Amino acid sequence: MLIDLRSDTVTQPSAAMRAAMAAAPVGDDVFGDDPSINALQQRVAALAGKPAALIAASGTQTNLLALLSHCQRGEEYLVGQEYHTYRYEAGGAAVLGGIVPQPFEVEADGTLDLARVEKRIKPDDPHFPITRLLALENTHTGRVIPQAYMLQARKLVDKHGLKLHLDGARIFNAAVATGLSLQELCAPFDSISICFSKGLGTPIGSVLVGSKAFIGRAHRWRKMLGGGMRQAGIIAAAMDYALDHQVARLADDHTNAARLHQGLQGLSGLTLEPQHTNMVYINYANLGDALKVSDYLREHGVLVSRAQRQRLVTHLNISSTDIERVIELYTAASKLL
Repeated sequence: MLIDLRSDTVTQPSAAMRAAMAAAPVGDDVFGDDPSINALQQRVAALAGKPAALIAASGTQTNLLALLSHCQRGEEYLVGQEYHTYRYEAGGAAVLGGIVPQPFEVEADGTLDLARVEKRIKPDDPHFPITRLLALENTHTGRVIPQAYMLQARKLVDKHGLKLHLDGARIFNAAVATGLSLQELCAPFDSISICFSKGLGTPIGSVLVGSKAFIGRAHRWRKMLGGGMRQAGIIAAAMDYALDHQVARLADDHTNAARLHQGLQGLSGLTLEPQHTNMVYINYANLGDALKVSDYLREHGVLVSRAQRQRLVTHLNISSTDIERVIELYTAASKLL
């Protein structure tokens, strides 16, 4: 059986999760009468400490719904150059919403320099787009962003009358790593996108949380984007199962990533970045070396990304035994460099 470290999105739903999905009571969610959807939205909103929530197919969609709901055409959002909402979501905010991104280089700790951000907030002048939103990320490349920083960002947006959005695709990893509750981590934000198909291991689904008025706007945008679903309670059932059974176990992923990082120390041809939560990053001198290692691992049943900066991601389908096997194979592969 393959050991797949490319992402935590590659997980397979367990038999118990599949059983929960099969047994879910369902209705037509476009009419608002799917009981499993309604209950799950209420549960996640309560966990996040927000009045309302909305399920969508993916984190990309919940992030897009947030940007479209906060910003009008010709308005601007401030964002990190390497943040998912800017770099990895196909420019949806600009293409579909006419929203202007103002990107910033991301600092080594995953934050944005708030002094630099403040300088780029546009004055009220018809020459400029209207600055409306600051979009952050937690975790970023596996790094937990300190809550003190998030509170500073809240003060900044309040000072300038802006909104604050969080791409919290892996916010449960941050919660487990810090011991802070989901509500505490979400408190500084007007909206949060929470993805369930990454560390929590569902086959599909993300939830957007915020005020009732905000979620009302997002609901309209979701319909316009073709995101209205019918008997979608099967998705909510998987999310519900994940909340019950697959949050605390994220600590195992963090432990496995730490062991993997430790086991790769000192191998020739590999430069390791500091390890955080469930991710290990390896840098190679050139792409050819990275491909050589990747091909060797694939030949021996391990899938990793084919990039010069290689990301290894632990997840619920990776065991401690798998980690030891991967360390052995990297040790052998490094001798080829």
